[in-house]
Amino acid sequence: MDVHIGEIVSTVRAVDGDALLAPQTLEKIVRAVLRAVEEREAHACRVKAEQRVTSGVRQEQVGGEH
Repeated sequence: MDVHIGEIVSTVRAVDGDALLAPQTLEKIVRAVLRAVEEREAHACRVKAEQRVTSGVRQEQVGGEH
């Protein structure tokens, strides 16, 4: 189904881009982003710790004594 629009009337308001976020809203966003970054770093540390080969495992890998 085709639609033909003959005329459009619209109101456009120019605003300062910095004024779109209240300081409290911006602070909430920053806190959420920082928390997400900290959680990602903590996860990366846990993954690294889980993947680390301990000396006991290393001995088993090279056929050392148990």
